[in-house]
Amino acid sequence: MTNGRMAGKVAVVTGAGSGIGKASAILLAAEGAKVALLELTTDTAEETKQEIEKAGGEAFAIECDVSRPESVQAAVRRVGETWGRIDVVFANAGINGAAAPIETMEIEDWNRTLETNLRGTFATVKYSIPYLKKQGGSVVITSSINGSRAFSGTGFSAYSSSKAGQVAFAKMAALELARYKIRVNVICPGAIETNIGKNTFPSDDLKKIAIPVEYPEGSHPLEGRPGKPEEVAKLVLFLGSDDSSHISGTEIFVDGAESLL
Repeated sequence: MTNGRMAGKVAVVTGAGSGIGKASAILLAAEGAKVALLELTTDTAEETKQEIEKAGGEAFAIECDVSRPESVQAAVRRVGETWGRIDVVFANAGINGAAAPIETMEIEDWNRTLETNLRGTFATVKYSIPYLKKQGGSVVITSSINGSRAFSGTGFSAYSSSKAGQVAFAKMAALELARYKIRVNVICPGAIETNIGKNTFPSDDLKKIAIPVEYPEGSHPLEGRPGKPEEVAKLVLFLGSDDSSHISGTEIFVDGAESLL
């Protein structure tokens, strides 16, 4: 642990209880980072914490709802006060939210998705800056192929808008924060085996706006299957480490060429 690529560094991971967040937290810890696991409930992140500690790493779970800026601010402050620094911020937490035609989508559902995905990312980065500025660091944001290279998700106008917004925000932040030696990059996963589907709420009238498309056989050209969280975690580790020291303001697609179909 003491001689890994992330030795001596502190990482903050939102949505660390499952999927990409969990896999990334475990890998960052395996490479020597102390990892703060931010989740809606500490119970959700407990399994991640136990896996890290079992392997000899160091982590602690913090209750954090990224849709509430005051919750994010308190969680980030606690990390800074506990470990004295923050080097890597993985703004990963998000929801699919409501899937509905634009005409019938409730404003509250639109707001919920944007507040969680886009404003939550903004708050996570905003409140981490004072700690990152002290020595420089890396911010990695989980966006998606949806809203950046694919627009075929019927009913997901709110989700795609939030994901497109994250890419634009990352590019703005990369320029603004470069003077402090803070890098900001975006990962755009395709279909990954996670439980984000539990945060998807399709409406009954989606069929009304469905566009019939005949896709090629096999939607994952590279390996014939959805990606695994651990495969995305390797990219997060690279972008969080000094191996990517000259990369900032860039979105990287990790989808096995799915979005090129």
